Amino acid sequence: MKMSINSTWRLATTMLLLLFSLVTFAQDRTVQGTVVDENGDPLPGVAVLVKGTTKGGTTDFDGKFKISLADGDDVLVVSYIGYMAQEVPVGNAATIDVFMEVDAEQLEEVVVIGYGSVKKEDATGSVQAIKASDFNQGAITSPQELLNGKVAGVQMTNSGGAPGAGSTIRIRGGSSLSASNDPLIVIDGVPIDNEGVTGMQNPLNTVNPNDIETFTVLKDASATAIYGSRASNGVIIITTKKGSSGKLKIDYSGNVSVATVPKKIDVLNANEFTEVLKQRYPNQAAVTDLLGSNNTDWQDQVYSNAISTDHNVAVGGSIADVVPFRASVGYTYNDGILETSHMDRTTVALNLTPSLLDDHLKVNVNAKYMNVQNTFADNGAIGSALRYDPTQQAKDPSSEFDRFGGYHSWLDAGTGDPITIATANPRALLDQKANTSGVNRFVGNAQLDYKFHFLPELKANLNLGYDYSKSDGKTLVPTNAAFMYASGGQYSPYKQEKKNELLDFTLQYVKDLESIDSRLDVMVGYSWQHFWREEYSYTNNYNNDQTPPQQPEKIFRTESYIVSFFGRLNYTFKDRYLLTATVRQDGTSRFSPETRFGLFPALAFAWNIKKEGFLSTSDAVSSLKLRLGWGITGQQNIGNGDYPYLNTYTASQNTADYEFYLPDGSPYYSTTMRPGGYDKNIKWEETTTYNIGLDYGFLDDKITGTLDVYQRYTTDLLNVIPVPAGSNLTNQLLTNVGDLENKGVEFSINYKAISTSDFHWDLGYNVTYNENKITKLTQVNDPNYKGVFTGGIAGGTGNTIQIHSEGHSASSFFVYEQVYNNDGKPLEGVYVDQNQDGLINDDDKVRKEDPAPTVYMGITSKMTYKNWDFSLAGRWNFGNYVYNNVASNSAYYAGMYTTTGGGYLSNLNSDIKNTEFENPQYFSDYYLQNASFFRLDNIMLGYNFNNIKNGAISMRVYGTVNNVFVVTPYKGLDPEISGGIDNDVYPRPRTFLVGVNVGF
Repeated sequence: MKMSINSTWRLATTMLLLLFSLVTFAQDRTVQGTVVDENGDPLPGVAVLVKGTTKGGTTDFDGKFKISLADGDDVLVVSYIGYMAQEVPVGNAATIDVFMEVDAEQLEEVVVIGYGSVKKEDATGSVQAIKASDFNQGAITSPQELLNGKVAGVQMTNSGGAPGAGSTIRIRGGSSLSASNDPLIVIDGVPIDNEGVTGMQNPLNTVNPNDIETFTVLKDASATAIYGSRASNGVIIITTKKGSSGKLKIDYSGNVSVATVPKKIDVLNANEFTEVLKQRYPNQAAVTDLLGSNNTDWQDQVYSNAISTDHNVAVGGSIADVVPFRASVGYTYNDGILETSHMDRTTVALNLTPSLLDDHLKVNVNAKYMNVQNTFADNGAIGSALRYDPTQQAKDPSSEFDRFGGYHSWLDAGTGDPITIATANPRALLDQKANTSGVNRFVGNAQLDYKFHFLPELKANLNLGYDYSKSDGKTLVPTNAAFMYASGGQYSPYKQEKKNELLDFTLQYVKDLESIDSRLDVMVGYSWQHFWREEYSYTNNYNNDQTPPQQPEKIFRTESYIVSFFGRLNYTFKDRYLLTATVRQDGTSRFSPETRFGLFPALAFAWNIKKEGFLSTSDAVSSLKLRLGWGITGQQNIGNGDYPYLNTYTASQNTADYEFYLPDGSPYYSTTMRPGGYDKNIKWEETTTYNIGLDYGFLDDKITGTLDVYQRYTTDLLNVIPVPAGSNLTNQLLTNVGDLENKGVEFSINYKAISTSDFHWDLGYNVTYNENKITKLTQVNDPNYKGVFTGGIAGGTGNTIQIHSEGHSASSFFVYEQVYNNDGKPLEGVYVDQNQDGLINDDDKVRKEDPAPTVYMGITSKMTYKNWDFSLAGRWNFGNYVYNNVASNSAYYAGMYTTTGGGYLSNLNSDIKNTEFENPQYFSDYYLQNASFFRLDNIMLGYNFNNIKNGAISMRVYGTVNNVFVVTPYKGLDPEISGGIDNDVYPRPRTFLVGVNVGF
């Protein structure tokens, strides 16, 4: 049941008023001063805050600051990257000057990489880390939303607006056609299974976004090759927040949000529909008598504003000054704008980081538990709301509909039963179908890092990880539901249990070779990972829902293993020249003994140009590093089960039984077994990547950024190819035959536009250009081979609108070129005869456009003025096209009236006014539309309250708007469609949120 608006806002208002009551007011005074570096030069951008609060600001270009103080504000905290933080007593002074001291440890800022970390200035691969302070803000329930638009080369497309929905994540485009294109996700050192969990829309929902400290994206092969056969699509490393020594600290964050429907599909209203129908069927009472007397907006019937709330409490500190810890509990109540869709999520996280044996043994324990309860709305109601007759009403008082729960439905004139092919009542689909699931998941690991007493340069690291999930769900449709009346309703329970077990062991030796001005860092390791899952599903009619199925509970079980040996060498010469060599050998049980082992090497070189004599004293250039990288990675998640190299047999259906006769002459039917196609030598796809990069910083890092140019070439691409007749009973085979190329450019820049004691403004921008092309698809050249048809669409039977073809982008649209009249109106069924043979068939279809953008960009802006802060984030996509299947499947006159069962009516998309098509024209490029867009993802305004309880409490109140607006030439609901086919996608809501953060 949805929480009422009044009760939710009453709760939120009470919470905020209670927190505001903690604020104390006092007389202000002012202190000012100058901050200088170790040489006595002014330092701009230094943070100067009142201790225990967020009150303060940063120094201006002359190193000066000015802060208003209240009674009790006695100490200033002065901090800057690369320098020791200082606590400066104020006393009665009106002017304070501060001298900063260099902090060698802070200068060595590190980024997380595979199986370890590296100083940022020593990184040789294309690696980018995003910290919590830079995350997207607002109504965010899934971790990937924090990162959207922040990293060049990373494109995220949300699968829709459903509660807990996942995203399609692409790093530098897709490297495969048949296998997964998803990046490898590593959570606190545990690589998770990308196949997800049944009953859970997004596997990343295991991690509460409030618990995440950093995202690190590994993009090129020199960075990802350490993960070998799973790293062709890049790696995203998620690191959660850790405990720290010191006093106990409690943080609370909570928010309340309202999600609204920003846009609806334009369809004919009741008056327009009635008028068109009467014009087309004049004096045909059998048709016009089907009209009702209502004016129903069916989209209003299925959509509504939705209220959600999210709360998180985190406690951090140290147990007996020995064991730093952080524990958190989160709860999310998330209603969807599609009625009946809902998610309840509870998360618990614990981190322990003790250091033992005089800091020779460091322990890092992470445990994350999640329970999610989902109610999935039938997304078919979205399409039905566009097609159902607008002159009818959701519940019809006529007695003939009583046996269907009162919901209007189209009935057969002869039998009185529902017409099975007619559009289902949208409201009935939501109210009479219960699709629920419950998921419990645990992800944890214990990492022991030991520095040998007799040889402190040598460290051993043991990482034991475990990822376990158990889920169950069911779909219930009662027998009186008209849309499943013929099958007697539905009862479909399912269960799944999954285990992912991990053991990693590494030895690392780090040594400064002062005699030759070098540093050596060598790491070798072993990894063992086991994936296991067990599934059960069953379908019956609703009448048997109380009868246990007469089948085994465990009807499917599978497992796979990955065993790996790997090593990495980092060599630094004169602190300027850096070399990284990586190699990994993977063995996977997914492939046969002859092909299961693969070697994945990588090399990278970096030149820290800033440290050369000709730049070391430059004031203009603060950092400059050139990177060169090459490497080979693999993809073994091929989407064809855990045993694709083994031959399989499938039991035939009744229509393929073989007839025998018993001794008494009676017939006996035996099920036959049909062999499936398989390739015993199937193996992983391999992607070779070349990368040239430049990291730069100017004017004391007032301007920073990166530039990367890359080329990725995938060989042994998996493709379904035709099999010669007689070689097998199947005519298709999945095997390694293809090649695919991606190449592109990435550029990012961050600019500290203004930095004064009161006002600070940061700007960020990134842009990516990527193009892909299939260069091979078959083992032999066949000029008659068009390619692999893909991209199924609604309408007709088995229709596809995309194709994989040599020389073209993956999933290019395969359409007829529409012919228009002098007024620009499309001519029905008139297409360009490309080969001029007088016929219009597949030979006249052309490959046009690409569902993936050629260029995509992200922009962020963050401003702080005294206690206020304001930020925004937006994204552009250019060159992406979408096939408007919503219009193509419902904008033709013949679809208004269908004679089956005595007849029923269906509404039309308003695009019919532009085309006036009589029959569907599914393959016309008229429906292939430019979907370039700019989306302002979020804006946020916040205020920080200081001096609460003499600095013992800090509080921030903020408001956000998510999905603020979209500018696009696309004619459909939303231009951001993963895969490029718009077919009744759950709308992304526009969400308004009020939140509060409190620290004790």
